[in-house]
Amino acid sequence: MDFDLSAEQEAFRGVVREFARTEVAPHAGAWDRDHTFPVDTVLAMGRLGLFGLPFPEEYGGSGADLTTLCVAIEEIARADQSMAVTLEAAVGLGANPIFRFGTDEQKARWLPGLCAGTALGAFGLTEPGAGSDAGATATTAVLDEGGDEWVINGEKCFITNSGTPITELVNVTARTGPGEISTIIVPAGTPGMEVLAPYRKMGWHASDTHGLVFTDCRVPAANLLGERGRGIAQFLAVLDEGRIALAAMALGLIEACLELSTTYARDRTAFGRPIGANQAVAFKCADLAVAAGAARLLTYRAAWLRDMGRPFRQEAAMAKLYTTEAAVAATREATQVFGGYGFMDEMPVSRFYRDAKVLEIGEGTSEIQRLVISRALGLPVS
Repeated sequence: MDFDLSAEQEAFRGVVREFARTEVAPHAGAWDRDHTFPVDTVLAMGRLGLFGLPFPEEYGGSGADLTTLCVAIEEIARADQSMAVTLEAAVGLGANPIFRFGTDEQKARWLPGLCAGTALGAFGLTEPGAGSDAGATATTAVLDEGGDEWVINGEKCFITNSGTPITELVNVTARTGPGEISTIIVPAGTPGMEVLAPYRKMGWHASDTHGLVFTDCRVPAANLLGERGRGIAQFLAVLDEGRIALAAMALGLIEACLELSTTYARDRTAFGRPIGANQAVAFKCADLAVAAGAARLLTYRAAWLRDMGRPFRQEAAMAKLYTTEAAVAATREATQVFGGYGFMDEMPVSRFYRDAKVLEIGEGTSEIQRLVISRALGLPVS
């Protein structure tokens, strides 16, 4: 059993960590306060090669494995969850479906910009009446009389990266026939696709999130992504990898809480000694260390299984379930370590506390992960 990353991966971790320390962390608080999507920083992440990591060199990528992508996401997440989810969603939900299911023409058109980070992609699945129940999709796409264009009508909500200045496309699931849901690429700016005002959210304030409304939105018939009627199956296939990447986000958050809490416990004095001398505080830090260790093993084992071409759906669900719930607990305990200061927005743990909750919801709720795991155990749950 070898739990070490390669020398190249460790060197890469150092590069991304330094970028996060110098280019992300100093500004994350202001982005959060002002609800600012920092385009220049996202473009810088692209120049660093982060958006093209798992894709072939022919499209401008690096040909790296999922483990390497998780390293990058983990390090960005230690500094800011908003920038981490921007990366995770752009790669896993924007570019990966096109790479996995697109035609040669679609890949040649869209992937170079997505890999370079000069363009972002989004995935429009969730609707006001269809979240975990993706089969309840009400958005429709009908071929016009000539069969040349899809005419899309409907509404999507909570779509990450859907309205940035560099958003180039949204992969939209729509009902294309009775009992049939397909995925269609809708370029940004297409007439009939309205990007609603950004949400005011509890957390992820620097992440771009909008609702979308489609009113007789027309795109070429050739924009069908993958097989007609396979939209949900395709989404579930890429979602397993996305859950591992989201687990890496949660891991980075736990590690940030551990680092900040232990430093504060050493430096903050009360009753004439560091607060870390008190078991009540020291044990919280110990529990954070355990959570980080367990989260790391679950996350990177799931990534390793995927990279080895072995089944990993259950392990992806386990990693996502444990790490996200542990991250929510970690932010709560870190805030408690900081006491009154932890309640102030100037402290990163305050932002982390608000950012953490959505990790238990996005890309499959904790309840959905338990359902996936239960089914893998052979239980007849529905």
